[in-house]
Amino acid sequence: MMPIVTIQKGDTLWKIASKYHTTVQEIIQLNQLPNPERLVIGQAIVIPESEKIHIVQPGESLWLIAKRYGVNLQTLMQNNNIHHPHRLPVGLRLVIPRFPLVHIVKRGESLYTIAQTYHTTVPSLLQANHLTHPKRIYPGQHLLITPPLIEVNGYLTDTDRDTARTIMDEAGHMLTYLSHFSYHILTDGSWVPIEEGDTLQMARAKKIVPLLTLTNVSGRTFSSKLAEQFLTSPEAQSKLLRTLLPYMRHKGYGGLNIDFEYVYPHNRTHYNEFLKRAREALSAHGLTLSTALAPKVRAEQTGLLYEAHDYAFHGIITDFVILMTYEWGWTGGPPWAISPVTEVKKVLDYAVSVIPPHKILMGMPTYGRDWKLPYIKGQSQAETITVNEAIERAVRKGATITYHPEYEAPTFRYMDDQGQTHEVWFEDARSVKAKIDLIAQYQLRGISYWVLNSPFAQNWAVLKENVTVKKLL
Repeated sequence: MMPIVTIQKGDTLWKIASKYHTTVQEIIQLNQLPNPERLVIGQAIVIPESEKIHIVQPGESLWLIAKRYGVNLQTLMQNNNIHHPHRLPVGLRLVIPRFPLVHIVKRGESLYTIAQTYHTTVPSLLQANHLTHPKRIYPGQHLLITPPLIEVNGYLTDTDRDTARTIMDEAGHMLTYLSHFSYHILTDGSWVPIEEGDTLQMARAKKIVPLLTLTNVSGRTFSSKLAEQFLTSPEAQSKLLRTLLPYMRHKGYGGLNIDFEYVYPHNRTHYNEFLKRAREALSAHGLTLSTALAPKVRAEQTGLLYEAHDYAFHGIITDFVILMTYEWGWTGGPPWAISPVTEVKKVLDYAVSVIPPHKILMGMPTYGRDWKLPYIKGQSQAETITVNEAIERAVRKGATITYHPEYEAPTFRYMDDQGQTHEVWFEDARSVKAKIDLIAQYQLRGISYWVLNSPFAQNWAVLKENVTVKKLL
C-alpha cells in the first residue's frame, strides 16, 4: 500500500525519500507540495509506492511464488512478460503486482465478509470472478480479489478552458461523471444554461459521462420560493422536460442531476412527483437520473434543508443519489471539520437502511476553511481555502498540524499579523483514506467530489491507490 507519512520534527524530504527508496522530486510531484523546502510538523505526505521485487531462487516455480505472495498467476506472468512459466531462470527479477490477489474460501465465509477483509466490494468480487450470485461460493474455491470498482462524480463550477483542461489532466482518468453546476430553473419552466466551453468534448475524450446539474438557484442562493412555484406547476415541469431533454441529447449529456435544496417541507410530495415525471421522460431519451440529497440521519429529520428530501423515494426513482456529506464546518457556523467521519457514518447508517447501497455516492469535500476566533454566532464568517493554501498558512505561521482521531480530519491554529487567532480545518491524504474506506465498509456505489475546481493532488493519488474507477464510455 502507498504509505502516508506524518511529518515529525527534524524530517526532510531527502530523509523521507531515502527511507522509502524514492526521490524528492517524485514526492513533490505526487503531493504537489506548495513549499517543499519547508515542511510542517503534522503534515501528511503521500509516498510513491516502490515496487515489490522477488529474485527467483533455485528450486522455485512461478506457481509457488504466486502462492507465496497471494497473487494471481496469470497477472504475475503478464506483468513480467513471461510466456513460458516453466522456464524460470534463477536470479530473475520479478515485479510482484498488488492486485489481483487470490483468496481461498474457508468454511463459513461469505462474499460480504471476504469483501470486508480486503476493503473491496461484493460487486467487484462478482465481476472479477464472473459470479452470478453472491451466495454461490464454496470452501476451497479460489477467488480473485480486486480493488473496489466504483463510480466517481465530480462537480465543476468553472468552465474556463484553461481551468477545465488542468482539471481534466489531473483528475480526468479518475472520473466516471462530470457534473456541470449549474443550469437554473425558472418559474414558467424555462431554464438558464451555462456556457460549458470545451468541457463536454474534454470529458468525452477522457471517457467521462457529462451530467447536467439542474438547480433552484436564483441569483447566488437556492430559492425555496422558486422551487415551490416550479414544483406546484405541472405545466412548467412539462415545458422544462420537453425542451431540456432534447437539448441534453444534442449537447452530449448522459444524464440529469437534480440538486433542489431548501425546498419547503410541504412541497415534498410535489418534488417526488416531479422526479417521477423526470424519470419517465429521461428513460425515453436513454438518459440517467440522479439527485443530490441533504445529509439526513433519520427519516423525519426537521429543518428546511432536510424535510423535502425523501430518501426512500429517491432511492426507488433514481439511478443513483449523491449524499452531500459535507458542510458540517460551514462558513457561518463554528469551527469544525468540513466532513467529520463521525457524522458521515451517521448519514450512511440511515441512508443504507432505505436506499440500496449500490445506488449511493458518498460526498467528499476538496477544500478547507479558516475561522477567526472567537467565533460569534450570526457574525463570524469562515474563509473557504484550498488544501494547498491551508498548508501554506501553516508554513508561514509556523503552526503545528494535528489530526483529530475521531473526526479523521487535520486542523491547526495560528495568529495573524494583527494578533487575531485563527482555526483551520481541511482535508489531507489521511482524511481521504478514512472516507474511501467507508465505500467498502458500506458497500457503496462510489464517491462524489465537491468541487473539482479546488486542487487536491493527494486525493487523486490516494484514490488511485485504493480503487478502480469505472468508465461507462
